[in-house]
Amino acid sequence: MPSPTRRQLLASLAVAPLSVAAQPAPWPSNPIRIVVAYPAGGVSDVVARALGDKLSARLGTPVVVENKAGAGGTIGMDMVAKAAPDGYTLGFSAISPLVLNPHLGKPPFDPARDIAPVASVMYSPVLLLGTQATAARDFRQLLAAAKAKPGDVRWATSGLASLGHIMLEHIMQGSGVQITHVPYKGGGQQLNDALSGQFEVLSTNAGPAVMQHIKAGKLHPLAVGAPKRLQALPDVPTLAELGLPAANLTSVFGIFAPAKTPAPVRERLNAEINHALALPDIRARLEASDNVPTGGTAAEFARQIAQESESNARIIRAANIRLD
Repeated sequence: MPSPTRRQLLASLAVAPLSVAAQPAPWPSNPIRIVVAYPAGGVSDVVARALGDKLSARLGTPVVVENKAGAGGTIGMDMVAKAAPDGYTLGFSAISPLVLNPHLGKPPFDPARDIAPVASVMYSPVLLLGTQATAARDFRQLLAAAKAKPGDVRWATSGLASLGHIMLEHIMQGSGVQITHVPYKGGGQQLNDALSGQFEVLSTNAGPAVMQHIKAGKLHPLAVGAPKRLQALPDVPTLAELGLPAANLTSVFGIFAPAKTPAPVRERLNAEINHALALPDIRARLEASDNVPTGGTAAEFARQIAQESESNARIIRAANIRLD
């Protein structure tokens, strides 16, 4: 084989620096931003910041949390969907903007095409609580009252087409009862009116304030939307145990990325998030706010999202739920 000429050697040396320069920088080499789709100070914000601290320590780069609330999480997730898919923008949100909102209107992004689930982080159980306005002390007694007087039982949720509303529609469809829906705009006034007996039942996320009212006997737990019974309420059955698996919903939260974020980056993030969720201090922080850490693979999380989206689409059509 002939030796390379001097011209060939010079040409190869001239090209070499360009080839090295063209190689992408190792990830991460810049700060990472986590867009929280809810206001600062809430549970989701606190959890995202705790996870950000763990990710920063493990990845060796700053992790900055930015709150972008509005439209039930859609505004924040739209920011994630439109961000550069380079691993430096992530989202922390409930799955509602992906599995509920798209069936009620036209969102500014395509959940299936523009967003990639990275890791499930936690679920927030949904409590079904009786107020002083009902004599029912368990879920079967509530259904009996609803059957005896169709429409007389009033059920308050945090809003039209909210998760609580979807649960209610599943319960009515699965049990054949008629219950009057009372939609609120958020949970604050809903809880105040529950304590004064303005309606018979409310659905709300578990939390320290709600648990205090339960312990004081002002609200009575009838059932819970959760994969299993809560440690704090071991005698309260899940809706699945009561024969209503479609209604057995929770508020599921996770980390998301723009859809075209490189697979190795998403895999590393998934591994680091699972590592963080196994740490005692992170688990304690979640459990103190009555949330349950989850974790698992991105594929499992994506399947859960797809299944819940399909279920929501069916019940929204069947119940003719509209936001207009």
